[in-house]
Amino acid sequence: MTIEVRVPQLPESVADATLVSWHKRPGDAVARDENLVDLETDKVVLEVPAPTNGVLKEIRLADGARVTSGQILALIEEGAAAAKDAARPGNVGDTAAGATAATATAAAKLSPAAKRVAEENKVDPKAVIGSGRDGRISKSDVVNYLQAQDAPAASQGAPVPPAAKVPAPATPSPGARGARAEQRVPMTRLRARIAERMVQAQATQALLTSFNEVDLQAVNELRARYKEPFEKQYGVKLGFMSFFAKACIEALRKFPSVNASVEGNDIVYHEYFDIGIAVSTDRGLIVPVLRDADQLSFAEIEKSIANFAGRARAGTITIEELTGGTFTITNGGIFGSLLSTPIVNSPQSAILGMHKIQDRAVVIDGQVVVRPMMYVALTYDHRIIDGREAVQFLVTVKQCLEDPARMVLRI
Repeated sequence: MTIEVRVPQLPESVADATLVSWHKRPGDAVARDENLVDLETDKVVLEVPAPTNGVLKEIRLADGARVTSGQILALIEEGAAAAKDAARPGNVGDTAAGATAATATAAAKLSPAAKRVAEENKVDPKAVIGSGRDGRISKSDVVNYLQAQDAPAASQGAPVPPAAKVPAPATPSPGARGARAEQRVPMTRLRARIAERMVQAQATQALLTSFNEVDLQAVNELRARYKEPFEKQYGVKLGFMSFFAKACIEALRKFPSVNASVEGNDIVYHEYFDIGIAVSTDRGLIVPVLRDADQLSFAEIEKSIANFAGRARAGTITIEELTGGTFTITNGGIFGSLLSTPIVNSPQSAILGMHKIQDRAVVIDGQVVVRPMMYVALTYDHRIIDGREAVQFLVTVKQCLEDPARMVLRI
């Protein structure tokens, strides 16, 4: 019996997807729920599992094709035995098939980014040595291969005779310069979507950024005091993000316009707190959402963030988890950023930027002391958020972090 493999139902916010790469080829045996092909949307990479046990009979669409919900991708012959791959001696057709199979096997080890670079530069995957797990070929492996190929060519150019009268410019010889290769790689769906959203936010919103600084001495002392019992009881480390999320929620309660959004000529005030937490991945920045974050404990926030981060980098996070959100927090400090102006995650109206914690000399009660300080930035849509509200929002965040009891007492 022949079973159709179709594109799964895509969410309403996603019109189509791009077929990234097949993990099987016609004639291969497949097991139920085994991943057959990856589909890339502008938010996540979706895996399409085999609906039954059998043999992949036919592939209808090649890599790079645009697909929509319900479209047929392939056919599986249910319960059939896998075809023999061994080539018969003297059979030209079988030899060609064996070569094709070897190329397909090598291509299957390419990451999506590596595959695009290889196709753009007509690189045979079999010639590239993968540095990843099980010989997985990354984009950098392909780029290094191309540079290694270009280097000899650059050094074998025809000699240029010296000018008779005019001194030659003081430039390095081709050999000294090394390879000057360039790579043109199409944007991934996610990167293109990020670019679109960032440009849209700056083009449609009146963005302004306000700054403040926070003394994290009290937070550090709490984390040091309860680090071990917290991790023992909840199975997760007590980080900084839960403190910042709780502090932002208290500030959002006081200044609801920061939690609002613009729809046409209307301002929509959200009476719930869905906090987006920016997560960096190899594919780009994504923002999973903590639903009803005000109802979550410190431990639940830390667990959710750790779960989001792990699944985002593994590519298993769902589109639903990336949809919505009323306010976003991003932490450039983990990369060493001391100060930045984050861009609002449209259609939201504000985003808080965390930065590197750095010991600095500050004056407290007339005394110069060293404290762990962090600059915080609030970028906001000035159309609906006044400067007074933005500044007071940051002051509230600062007060909650410097005196965490405020978050418990709600003052």
